[in-house]
Amino acid sequence: MLIVLGVAGILVYDRVRSQLDSKIDLDVSAQATQLLALIERSPTGLAQAVSTPLVRGHETFVQVLDSHGRVLAATPGLKKVALLDHDRLRVALTRTVRFTRGKKAPLPEGSRLVSTPIRLPGAQNAVLIVGTSLDQRSSSLSSLALILGIVGPLALVVASFAGYRLTAATLRPVELMRRQAAAVTSLTPGVRLPLPAAHDEIYELGRTLNEMLGRLEESFAHEQTFIANASHELRTPLANLKAELDLAVRRPRPADELVAALHSVQVEVDRLSALADDLLTLARAEDGSVPIEPVECDVAEVLGAVRARIDASGSRVTISVPDGLRMFADPRRIEQAVGNLLDNALRYSDSDVSLVAKPSPSGGVEIHVEDAGPGFPASFLPEAFERFTRADPGRAGRGAGLGLSIVKTLARGHGGDAYAVNRESGGADVWIFVPDPRERSEASSSTRR
Repeated sequence: MLIVLGVAGILVYDRVRSQLDSKIDLDVSAQATQLLALIERSPTGLAQAVSTPLVRGHETFVQVLDSHGRVLAATPGLKKVALLDHDRLRVALTRTVRFTRGKKAPLPEGSRLVSTPIRLPGAQNAVLIVGTSLDQRSSSLSSLALILGIVGPLALVVASFAGYRLTAATLRPVELMRRQAAAVTSLTPGVRLPLPAAHDEIYELGRTLNEMLGRLEESFAHEQTFIANASHELRTPLANLKAELDLAVRRPRPADELVAALHSVQVEVDRLSALADDLLTLARAEDGSVPIEPVECDVAEVLGAVRARIDASGSRVTISVPDGLRMFADPRRIEQAVGNLLDNALRYSDSDVSLVAKPSPSGGVEIHVEDAGPGFPASFLPEAFERFTRADPGRAGRGAGLGLSIVKTLARGHGGDAYAVNRESGGADVWIFVPDPRERSEASSSTRR
């Protein structure tokens, strides 16, 4: 603000000075023109023309010099000393010249002069000098400088105070939000930042931060639930392991009982290993590090490999795939996803299970796992693919409720998704959609074109 006021003051001062100088030059030039006319019309010559009331006054003066610098006529007080030195006189004899004379005798104050070449009777060359004192100009500029010197600091103080109050009022909502944000912890869920009444940029900032707090709380609650569920799932097999080992070492036992105990321990260890693998897969999915290496593969071969691993006899699983159907995906990850779906279907249904693959109307391939069992509870369908959710509320049976969550994770890793519905004829239909990345790339390229 100091720089702005300083520059503004300098510009105002310079502008006023320029205007005053222009007005003085205009007045002096006008007087010189009128004097020339009087000199030409005056019957008595220079003396009467110079002493005419037109140029009388303490601020305006006139002097006429011949070509040698001698004073031919002048207002009182200027008859002895020429106002032009030799160099300026030589120039003034040829053209009109405007210049400023400082405080030098015989002029007590600075003056603005206009010299005009004239021709006197007898063809004598001379110079007419008309001038005016600059004391009024100096006085006006001094008054202006004094006013600017007083008003400028006052304006700076007022502007600084007003700017401080305005800035403080503008940033008050930010300070309130900062204080509230400093009080937000994991122990104070639901706390939101206060929003200003005005719907301005600060309001939008607060609203965005509140939305971010909501997402963080949701993520935190999700992680807390994940940790609690994972701890619960890990505790059960660990408790079983401890019980089996305690029984095995409590007293000497026959070899067959020890073998049976070891088989039981092996089952629990396998369960722990599978749970650890599932948790690792989900953890990698959180940071996008699940490796997906898509290649063109035969859908029938992928589904056949899944059936051979889970239902080696093929007595309960049928496969229906159009001839020559291929997809662009990671076969190992697709086998893992379809294997989880097939394992769930066989576990919860006593009937046969069908693996059905077909082209998707939107491009890509859909792989359905259909069974004729009891299906899903209606309340379970919206959360079927959430972590640690199972259709049986009591958590009975094997499995940690991570299978469908992993299926969705792997499907989304391919750019697709997973879905589940109950069939009208009975049973459940769970499927994954695997898009063709080449079609998406072509569509994106077409859009850019």
